[in-house]
Amino acid sequence: MTELTHASTLRELATDSGVLRYHEAGEGPPLLLLHGSGPGVTGWRNFRGNLPVLAERFRCLILELPGFGVSDPTDQHPMIAAGAAVTRFLDGLGLPQVDVIGNSMGGIIGVQVALAHPERIRRLVTIGGVGRSLLSPAPGEGIRLLQEFTDHPTREALVQWLHSMVYNPALVTEELIEERWQQATDPATLESARRMYGKAAFAAGTAAAAAADTPPYWAMLHKLKARTLITWGRDDRVSPVDMALLPMRTIPDVEVHVFPDCGHWVMIEQKDAWESVVLSFLTRKDG
Repeated sequence: MTELTHASTLRELATDSGVLRYHEAGEGPPLLLLHGSGPGVTGWRNFRGNLPVLAERFRCLILELPGFGVSDPTDQHPMIAAGAAVTRFLDGLGLPQVDVIGNSMGGIIGVQVALAHPERIRRLVTIGGVGRSLLSPAPGEGIRLLQEFTDHPTREALVQWLHSMVYNPALVTEELIEERWQQATDPATLESARRMYGKAAFAAGTAAAAAADTPPYWAMLHKLKARTLITWGRDDRVSPVDMALLPMRTIPDVEVHVFPDCGHWVMIEQKDAWESVVLSFLTRKDG
């Protein structure tokens, strides 16, 4: 396979709500990959290491969600904008149904789309983040550090947050710090992050959710039709693994795989093992 670089895989899709940018590689059944949140995040950075393996079997589409500095932003909260962006993206590419891999926030978006449009998601893979803390304090350590960085963006705060994402601190390289710092401190991206993770905005969102008449997504998991694989790092300090208990019990057709010596970025820190499990799940015959 030709080397898959950022430039060679980057594509654009014009929509009525701005340009959606994405990376495309491989041929076969369509596989949509949705990134997580946090300082300097992009879909490319989340999944670039997995793309060569996944693209051998699938037409991989890494969508850059609005509000993170790559696709055109909207005037909505990034979590609200994301679901609509996914459906616009699928419609724009003429894809009636896809498999989805979602990292953390991307997994939540995948669940929400699968609940709203069950015919569009065949199988769903989540990486941490989906569920609700039952045994651990909430928010988790990584979320609190994310709030600290968002309100007071210093290089030291970014490094502390990055270390909370991994089990092996050697993964936090100077190169990683620098690329995350450059995007995380872009004024528009930082402003979008503050709408999600600034302490005041986070508290307001929590209060609004508690007062809302609409049930949260995690209370609707029993309605999920997509066959689901939940993957988690045993040592996740952002979304502790006990969060998986609720979706494990309530999603009708679900499997759970927990990886040892692994933090929040399972697809990076346990790359080979994670890819093996995910490919087995996605390529297994229905029945």
